[in-house]
Amino acid sequence: MKKQAFLILSLFILLTGTNAQVYQPGETGEVGINEQLGSYIPLDLKFINEKQDTVILRDLIDKPTILSFVYFDCPGICTPLLEGLSDVIETVDMELGKDYKVLSLSFNSKDDPLKASSKKKNLVCSGCTEKNANWTFLTGDSASIEQMLSSVGFAIKRVGNDYLHPGAIIIVSPEGKITRYLYGITFNPMDLKLALIEAQKGLPRPTIHRVLEFCYSYDPEGKRYGLEITKLLGTFTIIIVAFVLTILFVKTRRKKTKSKDNE
Repeated sequence: MKKQAFLILSLFILLTGTNAQVYQPGETGEVGINEQLGSYIPLDLKFINEKQDTVILRDLIDKPTILSFVYFDCPGICTPLLEGLSDVIETVDMELGKDYKVLSLSFNSKDDPLKASSKKKNLVCSGCTEKNANWTFLTGDSASIEQMLSSVGFAIKRVGNDYLHPGAIIIVSPEGKITRYLYGITFNPMDLKLALIEAQKGLPRPTIHRVLEFCYSYDPEGKRYGLEITKLLGTFTIIIVAFVLTILFVKTRRKKTKSKDNE
């Protein structure tokens, strides 16, 4: 029994060691998000909007604000994420402009206001007044972009002309405090509403659902996000090993207890 427990424990340590980076994304330069709940974004940073105006974040963020980080030539999840954001804006029971704002920042410093404007036109209809006025597309220099990404724990990696990056939106309060992370490329209207209400109060809330970031990674050759089966299998194995190890431990303790009682 001791040998079996030792072997299972060794396997458990080996598996947890080889998958450690899965559970701490973004902390060692790895692609992912290292949540910075309760921290503040640098509101004095300057960017250029789709109208080619230089703007300061402090002037843009005066309400709960949704932040999305993308790049405009992205062959992967950027466009689906922005489309998912556009869809939830239409369905959430809150009024864009009155209750909240949206900022989409390109993390590719080579993107310019013309690309930002083109991307916005593809997502926002010309007659959608509130969306046009309160959903701003931003570009900027590499230093400002890096400072912004660092402040929210959004870690990316350049691969050729493309980027490996996570998919999520980040909610900040009117004062720029980071209060929620919502992962994925589609978003539940109720989740977003609650996140915006919390942001209005300046209340950071921990993230429960982080499935997309964990399960998906960018395939630069296929230019798509693919399900990482090995990571899922590794995690499942860890759970099974932990379960078996617990049973063995409990059985061993019971046997020892019975032996003492018999004595």
